[in-house]
Amino acid sequence: MSKPRTLRIDIWSDVMCPWCLVGWGGLQKGLELLDGEIEADVRWHAFELNPDMPPEGEESAAHIMRKYGSTPEQGKAVQGRMRQAAEGAGVSLDYEGPDPEPQRWMWNTFDAHKLLTWTGEEHGAEKQTELKLALFRAHFNQRRKIADHAVLLDVAEGVGLDRAGAEAALASEELAHKVRAEERAARDLNITGVPAMIVENKFMIPGAQPAEAYADALRRVAEKVPA
Repeated sequence: MSKPRTLRIDIWSDVMCPWCLVGWGGLQKGLELLDGEIEADVRWHAFELNPDMPPEGEESAAHIMRKYGSTPEQGKAVQGRMRQAAEGAGVSLDYEGPDPEPQRWMWNTFDAHKLLTWTGEEHGAEKQTELKLALFRAHFNQRRKIADHAVLLDVAEGVGLDRAGAEAALASEELAHKVRAEERAARDLNITGVPAMIVENKFMIPGAQPAEAYADALRRVAEKVPA
């Protein structure tokens, strides 16, 4: 039996983005359909949905109404569709805490991206993905303040990263420049929404897709790109 083909997948996404988590779940299910045929080497890249979000954040429903001009009823309908999509993708957007469900908030994610960039550079792609998923869980399932350095450091430490190293990463101006460079790269690639996945530096899969769509797209790429 031949070895599975490994394809590099660069994903631009934001920790605040529910469709990014849904897309990740769909990609994993797509890869399950390709078991023994195709594997993925995933790298995460910075994209801020709200780069001007202030440190104090903004309540999610109010933010969506202000940004998109939607009514509370429309906002609830969108939330319902997202929950359905998440369930189909095998991921959860639901609060899992012991207390009554708190309000959803949107936070500035620039420092989270600095931490992800550092993790990818210093600890590799698998650890970067582990941190990314932990940040998704901290935001969606635990409703933690992702803009807070103490929270970011706790999440980093929770996946086995050195707290002092993570703290230095958050203070690094060099990493800030790298995050901005990744965001410029997204604009150069005409990425205006996330998730956006680029396979083998050539083929883009935009938005959150069903598992079958990911499997089909990856098969087509594998056929076109020499091993």
